[in-house]
Amino acid sequence: MDDGRHDFDFLHGSWTVHNRRLARRLQGSEDWQEFESFAIVRPILHGLGNVDTISAEHIPGIGAFEGVTLRLFDPQQGTWTIFWASTGSPGHLDPPLTGRFADGRGVFDGDDSHEGRPIRVRFHWTSEGANHARWEQAFSDDGGQTWETNWVMEFTRAPG
Repeated sequence: MDDGRHDFDFLHGSWTVHNRRLARRLQGSEDWQEFESFAIVRPILHGLGNVDTISAEHIPGIGAFEGVTLRLFDPQQGTWTIFWASTGSPGHLDPPLTGRFADGRGVFDGDDSHEGRPIRVRFHWTSEGANHARWEQAFSDDGGQTWETNWVMEFTRAPG
């Protein structure tokens, strides 16, 4: 069945991840921090979802970090909803982002807040062959007219 439920199958497995993130968001910063992390992604619900854990030994200004993503596919709508929680905000589940893949690129967006003000959040996912993937996060504080990319993750399949 090609209704979109297999769109994230490329991500299943273990990955090393090179991260670049802005130190300050929505402030015109060009101070990028770089660090490594590790991700494990596995399917759930007979392919109607997946879950991952991402961990880093040290993120500048944060220290050790762990996050979990839950992605759920709605076959009636043909959309994915992405949920995120992390040690950066203990006991908090971020508002979900919803979207789909088209032409090999997944775009997911939703409403959130940053430092007390409302924003739009957008994720871009692309598979770059069997051993590479890319994720980007962007924020907009003007209703989606302009976007600031503030985090980029380059995934490389882990050996073994």
